[in-house]
Amino acid sequence: MFHIVLIEPEIPQNTGNIARLCVAAGARLHLVGPLGFSIDEKEVRRAGMDYWERLDLRTWSSWEELKAANPEGRFYFLSSKVERSYWDAAFQDGDFLVFGRETKGLPSSLLAEHPDRTLTIPMTDGTRSINLATSVGIVLYEAIRQITVR
Repeated sequence: MFHIVLIEPEIPQNTGNIARLCVAAGARLHLVGPLGFSIDEKEVRRAGMDYWERLDLRTWSSWEELKAANPEGRFYFLSSKVERSYWDAAFQDGDFLVFGRETKGLPSSLLAEHPDRTLTIPMTDGTRSINLATSVGIVLYEAIRQITVR
């Protein structure tokens, strides 16, 4: 099982879409607060459709709390501000794929702490970012492909 971590997500529809994706892929979703919305909001539920009840969801008040609860976890940090492509990573079952806020991404301090675990999705010049839900889908299914093909 892969773990999708959203640090301080802001847009309920993105989180709902990611929740649906996690159910379809058999991944656990971790939401790290503070959240920019309530998970009870109808926009989250609507985007997650009827999958929400099947979602394996964990909520955390901080990154430190999640990290302390998973000391042996292998964490990969996705950002448009780094160079190493996600397809250069050798994912393993149980990895944590960490994504930041829609407007700011992951904190630069977190990226600096883990330079060997930072990944990006290559984009054409002049492109700032890809939608968060799309980004999660791209990387999650590459991780699944890698462990399935081996």
